[in-house]
Amino acid sequence: MSSLLPARVRALFTDDEAARLVALRRDLHAHPELSWQETRTQDVLERELRAAGIADVRRIATTGLVARIPGRVPSAPVIALRGDIDALPIQEATDLPCASTNDGVMHACGHDVHAAWAVGAALLLHRQPADGDVLVILQPAEEVGQGAAAVLASGALDGVRAIFGGHVDRRFAVGQVVAQPGPLAASTDTFTITLTGAGAHGARPHESADPVVGLAALVTAFQTIISRRLDPAQPGVVTVGMVSAGSAPNIIPEAATLRGTVRSTTAAARDLIVGEVDRLAFSVANAYRLQAIVEWGDRTPPVVNSPDGAAWAVEAATRVLGADAVVPFGTTNMGGEDFAFYLEKIPGCFMRIGAREPGGEFTAAHSPRFHAAEEALFVGAAVLAECARVASQGASQGARHGG
Repeated sequence: MSSLLPARVRALFTDDEAARLVALRRDLHAHPELSWQETRTQDVLERELRAAGIADVRRIATTGLVARIPGRVPSAPVIALRGDIDALPIQEATDLPCASTNDGVMHACGHDVHAAWAVGAALLLHRQPADGDVLVILQPAEEVGQGAAAVLASGALDGVRAIFGGHVDRRFAVGQVVAQPGPLAASTDTFTITLTGAGAHGARPHESADPVVGLAALVTAFQTIISRRLDPAQPGVVTVGMVSAGSAPNIIPEAATLRGTVRSTTAAARDLIVGEVDRLAFSVANAYRLQAIVEWGDRTPPVVNSPDGAAWAVEAATRVLGADAVVPFGTTNMGGEDFAFYLEKIPGCFMRIGAREPGGEFTAAHSPRFHAAEEALFVGAAVLAECARVASQGASQGARHGG
């Protein structure tokens, strides 16, 4: 294994185990699959879990898996670990030897690493169990914000006392971990707005009710929501990412459509921004003699780590890597993550796991050039496995003391 890894992490894996995990990650990276299409991925991960000696592996949520690793104490609390497995519709532009072989599909958000480290955590827990049973969830469809809800609906997490997950992050070096209480990622709300007017010849605009002009005014009006309606102390984003209208330069179309996303970190900010998008859509439409239809699509709540979950994660990361490895996030993260659905129902912690090699540049997730330092998968596996051990023990003690 690479010298980038702390010695105490290297010592947790045999050479054969390390080679298998690296091979797994590279295989997943080379064969990415989109949300709800992760059938090959599911097969490969199930095979690897069983090869690690884990007998209780079930298929859930269409293309997901849950592996149950027995604990040492039958009555101890059950803990869950999650790794997501889906890829993105992006053409890869890295020069990795394991670059995607699926045209237009890429693991541009590190889910290949997340899946591999979940298998690695299962391997470590099989060898050195937690007090209670541990469920390792390999979750599909995170990128469309639907997989976590499907896992919850399956009943696989019924009775779980705490849940942990993580995301590779090239803002942090290999061996660094962010584990802190409170908001860590934003809520996400996707909207589609259709403005319908009256079409006409481009030479005679007075005969139309022009939805293109109305669309332009609406995009501009949206910029006032954050600057003039939201408390400056509250982070928020309104982004219009898609606009569509017209079929020829000399035709004023009947309708125009825009699509965008809203991000916020509190319920109050979310309600305000969503309400303002609705209000402005109908008000601008009325001002331009148009009809508006507003449709809200995929929605996820903010990721809010519980105090107990974050404390257990900090203790686990400190045990594995040392106290200096636990670092603050240092910024407000407006990205979304459907792990939030778990945290609405189960205490836990979602971490950022450093994935930048020494001297490496920051590369944004969802970029065609994104890659994670491979060593991050061993750090993630070790920290997640230790989270399960710490939380299982901590939850037992809390129950005994009435916590």
